[in-house]
Amino acid sequence: MDPLGARSQFVEVQNLPTWDQPQGVQDEVDGENLLMEEDDQLTNQLNSLESPFPFRQDINSKIVLFNGDVALLNCTAIVSTSNETLTDKNPVSDSIHRYSGPELRDELLKLKGCRTGEAKMTEGFNLAARFIIHTVGPKYKAKYRTAAESSLYSCYRNVMQLAKEHAMASVGFCVVSTVKRAYPLEDATHIALRTVRRFLENHGENIEVVVFAVSDVEEPVYRKLMPLYYPRSKKEERIGLPLLPADIGNAEGEPVVPERQIRIAEKPGNLEDDSGDDSLESDLGLVGSHAFARMEGDVDKQRKLILQGQMSEAAQQKQHQRNYNRWLCRARTEDLSDIAALKALYQTGVDLCGRTVMVVVGRNIPVTLIDMEKALLYFIHVMDHITVKEYVMVYFHTLTGEHNHLDTDFLKKLYDIVDAKFKKNLRAFYFVHPTFRSKVSTWFFVTFSVSGLKEKVHHIENLQQLFTCILPEQIDIPPFVLEYDTRVSIHKSAGTQT
Repeated sequence: MDPLGARSQFVEVQNLPTWDQPQGVQDEVDGENLLMEEDDQLTNQLNSLESPFPFRQDINSKIVLFNGDVALLNCTAIVSTSNETLTDKNPVSDSIHRYSGPELRDELLKLKGCRTGEAKMTEGFNLAARFIIHTVGPKYKAKYRTAAESSLYSCYRNVMQLAKEHAMASVGFCVVSTVKRAYPLEDATHIALRTVRRFLENHGENIEVVVFAVSDVEEPVYRKLMPLYYPRSKKEERIGLPLLPADIGNAEGEPVVPERQIRIAEKPGNLEDDSGDDSLESDLGLVGSHAFARMEGDVDKQRKLILQGQMSEAAQQKQHQRNYNRWLCRARTEDLSDIAALKALYQTGVDLCGRTVMVVVGRNIPVTLIDMEKALLYFIHVMDHITVKEYVMVYFHTLTGEHNHLDTDFLKKLYDIVDAKFKKNLRAFYFVHPTFRSKVSTWFFVTFSVSGLKEKVHHIENLQQLFTCILPEQIDIPPFVLEYDTRVSIHKSAGTQT
């Protein structure tokens, strides 16, 4: 209780500026987006696309970004982040305990803990907030990224659900993913912002204010990403469209969880599949054999002009950048959830040099059954932000069948379309469990079809060899790959002994 006449230390959320109020909307964008603005054709294309997070002033008027202590907010409920025993000591929980008084600790004992992703509620005691909603964020490990994303989504979703069920007018969020739990701040912010946005869209008619309480370290990240999910104008919506991440979740903001049990082939394959009886033609592929051959011919037209000497190097680079940006814009707006569900491309940990590891699972790519143009769009969407820094790729060729083989026409088109950073920052391509045919077709491809890739390709015969470059805990390996590798090792050991 404040002394009579003393100024209250608590903050009235009604007095805080909401996100829809003029705050100098940032129009500074990177070179890519400046190029987009200068390209009238691309600008028109952007204008014709619909953002999954359109400008909504009614939603923006409910959002507050507050740099300060969540414990000081005078709102219906504030959010505290803790561990599963609700005894965690972190700056957020310590402040809430300090202001709420000793009764809170006794009340938490009665809750008997809280599981990761769940949310439980207590009184606010001496706080200005009437309630405290306690939630437990996940511990982040790159190997289990999908599980961590789902758990963090559940934290924000369950808090909002409690607010709705108890007819709360206002909720003050702390940043649930604490430093102690090692969740990358930018990744966590994407999940927080989109989950709250989707809840307000679908169920938030009675919720008046949602406050994101952040620290000095967290504020720049929130200010950078909030325009993507809460654009304050049509212009900001358009600028943010190409910057949205690959996975924007489903209609509720929940991460799209790939089904690991998906099996395209009825027969899982066996060790005899490695025989080289089939001709190399099927691996080298035929031009025009799938939908990808019907794609726009910008790259071919550009190559023709170059050969005719009608384009300068600078013009070539600019034209290529424009072509790539068109693909990127399409990738940001199309529904690619069916491709994401294949779990054929995903990010895992880092290699021994600290570079991001991207995994491609060949067996999960049913080339003859899916739209390969959408597969290309998904690749661009996922990889665009990864390739701004050095990275490596691991391709599991394990137990792939004929219907999994990417033909060289597709790979060449992909290589021609992607931005220069894809090629420059790729440091190594690990081809795991190659067959004789795949080694030959890869050699032809890197020798005669593309340049600058040959020295980066490494054929990896077994997982132990891969682990000399990437530690086991830093890579999420499909179970069937582990089983196959073990089976091959036993088979070879038995052959050696005899």
